[in-house]
Amino acid sequence: MRSMGRIRPGLGLTLSALLTTSLAAASLTDPTAAGASSAAVTDYSITVDPDRAGPEIDDAMYGIFYEDINRAADGGLYAELVQNRSFEYDTADHASYTPLTSWTETTTGGATGTARVVNDAARLGEKNRNYLRLDLRGDGGGAGAGYGVTNAGYNTGIAVQAGKTYDFSVWARTDNPSGTPLTIGLHTASGATALASPLRATVRGDHWTKYTGTLTARATDTTGRLAVTAGGGGTVRLDMASLFPRDTYKGHPNGLRKDLAEKIAALKPGFLRFPGGCLVNTGSHRAYEAPDWERKRSYQWKDTVGPVEERPTNANPWGYNQSYGLGYYEYFQFAEDIGATPLPVVPALVTGCGQNKATDDPELLKRHIQDTLDLIEFANGPVTSTWGRKRAQMGHPKPFGLNRLEVGNEENLPDAFFERFTEFREAIEAKHPEITVISNSGPDDSGVTFDRAWELNRAAKVKMVDEHYYNSPQWFLENNKRYDSYDRQGPKVFLGEYASQDNRFGNSLAEAAYMTGLERNADVVRMASYAPLLANKDYVQWRPDLIWYDNAAAWGSTSYETQKLFMNNVGDQVVPSEASATPSLPSGPITGAVGLSTWATSVAYDDVQVTSADGATLLGDDFSGGDGKWTKATGTGSWQVRDGAYVQSDTGAENTMVTAGDRGWQNYDLNLKATKRAGSEGFLIAFGVKDTGNYYWWNLGGWGNTRSAVEKATDGAKQTMAEDGTKIETGRAYDVRIEVRGRQVTLYLDGKKWGAFTDDKVAEPFRQVVTRDKATGELIIKVVNAQDAAARTRIDLGQGVKVRRTARLTTLQGDPDAVNTATDQPIKPSSSTLDGVDTTFSHTFPANSITCLRIAARK
Repeated sequence: MRSMGRIRPGLGLTLSALLTTSLAAASLTDPTAAGASSAAVTDYSITVDPDRAGPEIDDAMYGIFYEDINRAADGGLYAELVQNRSFEYDTADHASYTPLTSWTETTTGGATGTARVVNDAARLGEKNRNYLRLDLRGDGGGAGAGYGVTNAGYNTGIAVQAGKTYDFSVWARTDNPSGTPLTIGLHTASGATALASPLRATVRGDHWTKYTGTLTARATDTTGRLAVTAGGGGTVRLDMASLFPRDTYKGHPNGLRKDLAEKIAALKPGFLRFPGGCLVNTGSHRAYEAPDWERKRSYQWKDTVGPVEERPTNANPWGYNQSYGLGYYEYFQFAEDIGATPLPVVPALVTGCGQNKATDDPELLKRHIQDTLDLIEFANGPVTSTWGRKRAQMGHPKPFGLNRLEVGNEENLPDAFFERFTEFREAIEAKHPEITVISNSGPDDSGVTFDRAWELNRAAKVKMVDEHYYNSPQWFLENNKRYDSYDRQGPKVFLGEYASQDNRFGNSLAEAAYMTGLERNADVVRMASYAPLLANKDYVQWRPDLIWYDNAAAWGSTSYETQKLFMNNVGDQVVPSEASATPSLPSGPITGAVGLSTWATSVAYDDVQVTSADGATLLGDDFSGGDGKWTKATGTGSWQVRDGAYVQSDTGAENTMVTAGDRGWQNYDLNLKATKRAGSEGFLIAFGVKDTGNYYWWNLGGWGNTRSAVEKATDGAKQTMAEDGTKIETGRAYDVRIEVRGRQVTLYLDGKKWGAFTDDKVAEPFRQVVTRDKATGELIIKVVNAQDAAARTRIDLGQGVKVRRTARLTTLQGDPDAVNTATDQPIKPSSSTLDGVDTTFSHTFPANSITCLRIAARK
């Protein structure tokens, strides 16, 4: 997962508006065609060549990428209902946190006392250092009186269902020689109504003991509260207060939320990549060292195994704490449960995700390499080995069958990364030649880091390289043939993270069109996974996401339905096929106004000149007369004319766009001076501006001033057009020149050519791929029609093919702006049968649709 610095949700998507093609030249009216919209129906053809063998498709072609982002673990897939169960939250992790976050004091029957979180020698363990100390005054009103705390859970509270059983546990000790009675109750948010009969226990002895019991919900509620109160006098200490639904996925203790796990399993993923993402390579790589441990450590697998009460908590890079209750053992177990190959990712000791720092500590590197070898032993080793014994003690004597492992994630320092990756790879392959060690190519689909990383990977004959990119729907429609030109003999591609930038059906159509290219190139792209997987609707750090949920429900996005359709209909081998293209007309020159912007940076702009190709002045502004020629498009930032320049002074504001000129401008030159005054980035100079969501900008010193690029925004979603490693110096005046000619753009910095690009790729809306399912003998034809016109199509299955006259048909269809929500899922599969199938037959694919045809066929 890359840094969020430039990702923003789309502003509303009509996919036909993205296409640079016109269908008017080849349309026919057919109001009776199945699935036809009110738009024209366009003729296409698909020709299948059954005599040629395409590439074999890996059993793990499509999988899932899990990262603890958007509260995907605690409050998500991990079924624990109590937030901050071990009282480890801290202001060092998040400014709003205290050790009693999600807890409040409560009393019954007039009992009194004090509650405070303590870290002293009486703690539960070295990695679980905080605990709750209740000092009871013993002055309450008789039997049943108690003083203690109430937990509010996640989102709106603790969700329970009538008739369901919930397992409670707590570690406790008391100095009262008579023992301390505990009462555990579930009640509504107001406290007025009990949701279950209370559970009672007596704590005895001043040593830590685990107490357990069950609560059965008598009503359904999503805003419940868990209360733990103690009676009598003296001091009682509590830690690891936990409430789990008995009905976890596959019934595992310390298990997974059933509805979320079932939705993931329904995808039939071939692999599970975990635990991240930026989670892996951000933060300190040091080991947990009590008592003064670093709270923001990278995710390290040894912290996450063993009894849950012995696992530390850690500050998640996405802005909240993670308990590590969902750890490596649970990930391996989940992969096994859903029939997926486990694919762990370990840190390479080069930070990524906007942090560009390499660890130069040979002993630390050596320790992490050994940790990785120990991880392989934990997964695969015999029970007689040190870590194999640990796995067996946790309940799984049988090895997990690990055969792939990734080192690193999105490092933006390719040489430093590859130096360390090589040491990991050599150590792993020396002891475990059966393990495929996967490298990566940085955070983007192209650019300096990408090119250098691939150069290093190819030269070293790395077996597989992980690519990541999050781009506009336009990019996905334009780049279906991306992998057609990859070296068939070089490293294989693992597309570990990808998505188009929104959660509408138009995004899913573009992704589906792109996936046909992934399958067609299955000899190069061996694995692919959409990302991110999960999003708690009340804790969103990233959008788009595949599966959304709240306390009570889970629902798939339109992209979930798309992924499920593809993943459930992969096939074993590609069957070569061709489709006719959509007739296209020239899209015309780049047109639009100009703009100035900043991102977390103060900049002074001056001497802005826009001249037409024939030398006529379209705009001239030295700001001596104020800023009257400029419109503040976003309403953010603090723009003022100061000392004869136009200055944006707010270093906290993001995208402070101001614009000038005419949206009809074309074939012009933009010249200006720019000086960075303060902040973390550089300049954002826009051209071809149509509105706030549609423009180009030259992002000089972007991504924390690590590189520069030209980005194209279409309905708010961006794609990179050109890139290099230019960084911007504070206090230095730069001369900037942008020449726009037709669809060709040339850029100059301080009089030297920086780069150029031609925006002339065709966004093809009609795509197909054909595969063969060897087990069923079916041809699987997947067709994407990402346009407002239905596609009447002649399908030729080839000579000498015998087919069953009836085929299975599954379709996703709808408005490109449709979004699946908790209460409405307009995009869902429609299944039917198609009659009249022959070696040659016709079918009309509806407008804005994804279709899977399964045809029984044989030579």
